Amino acid sequence: MLGLVPGTALGDARWRPKVWLGSGLLALLGLLDAAATQTETATVTFVADGDTVYVRSFGQEQRAVRLLGIDAPEICQEGGPASRQALQSLLLGQSVTVARQGQDTYGRELAIVYRQGQDVGRWMVGQGLAWSDQFGRDAGPYAQEQAAARSARLGLFAQPDPQPPHRFRRRHGSCKTSP
Repeated sequence: MLGLVPGTALGDARWRPKVWLGSGLLALLGLLDAAATQTETATVTFVADGDTVYVRSFGQEQRAVRLLGIDAPEICQEGGPASRQALQSLLLGQSVTVARQGQDTYGRELAIVYRQGQDVGRWMVGQGLAWSDQFGRDAGPYAQEQAAARSARLGLFAQPDPQPPHRFRRRHGSCKTSP
């Protein structure tokens, strides 16, 4: 079956045919992807900073979860306490859905966290409390929310040139907070 490259039209010079896999194989890949993402309900027991929370699921130990797709200021960085406070007000003691995607180098689960169906990472970036986590030249999953927050001068983006956390960590290291 032939298809268009997303974002192109038939008359577009960039159009090129693309061969799609059979529907059976696509369904299998979808099942594998769903199996790779484990979803569970948990309670937020501690908020370390603007992108790390601790959760406890029924019958399990408390564990650290890093919100996938965002990078919030370090707790000792300008904007860090406000970012943590906002996340704490939103999530502490609340039931959330944790969609695990893997683990980072610090042993934290990487996950998209939802509260009442709302993507918490998307909300944090949209409020100007975190950056969309960039991957090389890719602006990250919440680039539109970040652009809107910057345009509206919300939170971190009220400053003329806020320092992204990765630059802060390079110069000063990280500021760890754990329960």
